[in-house]
Amino acid sequence: MQQFDVVIVGGAAVGSAAAYFLTAHPGLCGRSVLVLEQDPAYLWCATTRSAASIRHQFSTPGNIRMSQFGTQFVRAAAQTLAVDGQVPDLAFREAGYLFLASDAGQAVLQHNHRLQRGCGADVALLEPAQLASRFPWLHTGDLAAGALGLTGEGWLDAYSLLMALRRKAISQGALYRRAKVIGLRRDRHGVAAVLLDDGSEVQCSAVINAAGTGAAALSQSVGIELPVQARKRCVFFFRTPASVPDSPLVIDPTGVYFRPEGEGFIAGVAPPENADRQSTDFEVDHALFDHTLWPALAHRVPGFAAARVVNAWAGHYDVNTFDQNLILGLHPELDNLYFANGLSGHGLQQAPAIGRALAELVVSGRFESLDLSEFGWSRVLANRPLRELNVV
Repeated sequence: MQQFDVVIVGGAAVGSAAAYFLTAHPGLCGRSVLVLEQDPAYLWCATTRSAASIRHQFSTPGNIRMSQFGTQFVRAAAQTLAVDGQVPDLAFREAGYLFLASDAGQAVLQHNHRLQRGCGADVALLEPAQLASRFPWLHTGDLAAGALGLTGEGWLDAYSLLMALRRKAISQGALYRRAKVIGLRRDRHGVAAVLLDDGSEVQCSAVINAAGTGAAALSQSVGIELPVQARKRCVFFFRTPASVPDSPLVIDPTGVYFRPEGEGFIAGVAPPENADRQSTDFEVDHALFDHTLWPALAHRVPGFAAARVVNAWAGHYDVNTFDQNLILGLHPELDNLYFANGLSGHGLQQAPAIGRALAELVVSGRFESLDLSEFGWSRVLANRPLRELNVV
């Protein structure tokens, strides 16, 4: 039976970031790290099926600061994550997010803008005339304001970031293994072993639950109810003859988003709340584009009336149904099981900050760089939601 100091269940963005920061932490010297991932090609994980974006425009200070670190990390990745002269190109396009608001949403947009500016985010609040001047292709007649990220926000190649984190972690001593985890074996104070579907087990001193949409089942195996569900999100790639120069990632008041991608655009929207149920299939809801996305896109950008869908895919958010925010750190019942779950669509951009925080918790028992204690289990157990309003 094998034994490792730290076993990470899930090797996508969060798990690989944790592996990178753990193996880079001087306090882990001589200790072993194993990453277990059932889909090593990363065909089905949330990381590679996401819109692959970074924004600082959140309504929660902790989310703002985590994504700000994500930007710093991505900017420096060519140096930080280089291995044997192989320099990753994350294709980071720092073109910003543009949150649009009608009269009904203006007060919330202004409140969030003040909070973001207080955290050092480079975000400008624009009036309709300023929006029309800057983005002449945008219909602004029914808008009251817009918030535009001037620097630090944009999108990148998610697969390249994931592979760079993985490659660097391996170069620093992490071991990756293809394996399906079916549960955890608990002893008196914590987790004693990770159970695999081939009947074997891996003994461990600490476990990190970075299992994404599988995190709740993993937690259930040791009697902990984790309020995380898989919720399907569809992304549509379309082309249009319209000229839409210098487009940021735009969030319409309807919740519809779009951004440039290659020679076209991608777009998506969350289903209505009463239809947003737990889902594990990857079937694309094509009616969503016809009945919801296309009308909103054509209204906001008249040139999108001629949009033609070329491709579409589905992925899943690991949604925290309690308050749509990260659950991070130890549960009080177990002294060696660390959680990093319920990212609700923010996982890629916040993975560097979460990976760093997990490494600090495992090695030092405390947050050293950024205090993320507000995202701990205590708020869940005390029924004190920390709600994030800007969930896209």
